[in-house]
Amino acid sequence: MKVKTLEEALEFVQSVNLCTIFSGKVKGVPALWDAVDLLEDGGGRTKWGAKVEAVWTWKNELPETYPDDVFYGKIPGGHAVLMTIDYLRGTHFPEAYKPIEDCSELAQQVYEIVRLNPNTTGELRKEAMALHGCSKSRFDTALKQLQTTLNIVRSNEPGLKNDTWIPFSEVYLDLVDEAD
Repeated sequence: MKVKTLEEALEFVQSVNLCTIFSGKVKGVPALWDAVDLLEDGGGRTKWGAKVEAVWTWKNELPETYPDDVFYGKIPGGHAVLMTIDYLRGTHFPEAYKPIEDCSELAQQVYEIVRLNPNTTGELRKEAMALHGCSKSRFDTALKQLQTTLNIVRSNEPGLKNDTWIPFSEVYLDLVDEAD
């Protein structure tokens, strides 16, 4: 399948159930990057080229436009992926979900910040560093853990320019309730 549009990207995700965003990130998992048939050099609005622009935009637009069909998240190893909601419900969630109590202390503290005040990565980092004295690296590790354990998720609210994090349960309460 050669992907050139958002709709074709949706069809690709639906055909594979799970894919990474960029090529060669996880052995045995297809990549959206490899399916996109756009110019790598030029053809876009920026110096990055049409292919990078499309893939980078679609990783957010797919779950925003098709929230009942596509989920954006991270899998163990911290790799960004797109998956069908059916795959999330039937395969990924049962394998990946960990209660917040099983996460590191800093991850629990960052989760509490997100729970009380969903915000962008930069704002959460500033608050966590001020409140808990953590480094940028430790914060990034905690945020990644919260994503891979399905405790937080990127908001699919249309028009957000930066990743804004909300509790996973705000979007998928039924899955969390079944697990707890």
